[in-house]
Amino acid sequence: MSLPPVKVLFDENRIAARNRELASEIAAAGLEQLLVVAVLKGSFIFAADLLRAMHASGLAPEMEFVHLSSYREAQVSSGQVNILRDVESDVRGRDVLLVDDILESGRTLAFAKDLLMARGARRVLVCVLLEKPGKRAVNVDPDYVGFVCPDLFVVGYGMDVAHAFRQLPFIGHIEGLE
Repeated sequence: MSLPPVKVLFDENRIAARNRELASEIAAAGLEQLLVVAVLKGSFIFAADLLRAMHASGLAPEMEFVHLSSYREAQVSSGQVNILRDVESDVRGRDVLLVDDILESGRTLAFAKDLLMARGARRVLVCVLLEKPGKRAVNVDPDYVGFVCPDLFVVGYGMDVAHAFRQLPFIGHIEGLE
């Protein structure tokens, strides 16, 4: 089966440069006992590249993962967030940086942020690779944004459609799939 062509929105070089800029901004924030929590699955490539850029900026955060879902197999959020895999580390008194691939409705990130604050995090900051400002359903503002994204269904750089396209080194969209 052949996959449809993907139109590039943000190429590899632009993503790498923005990751370095984000890492510098995060390093300048003076975070303490930093724990990076990547929201799976879509953010795994972004989180890994950002973590390496943070290291190059002089940071040495710990890394954790949380797997939350409001989509499952759908292309539109169900509105209900489910914890599929929880953070194992104690977050009490720590600065936490939530890293996610895309901020659309905000439900998943608001849920994760509230959960970590309720568990005693000193503060929870949000870093997203992509932000779609016009899609917000709840009040959550990112502290760090890679790119503002047009209202398209995006794939690549960890993001998928039906488990395809995660491996692409760029972010793109499939024309006709909006």
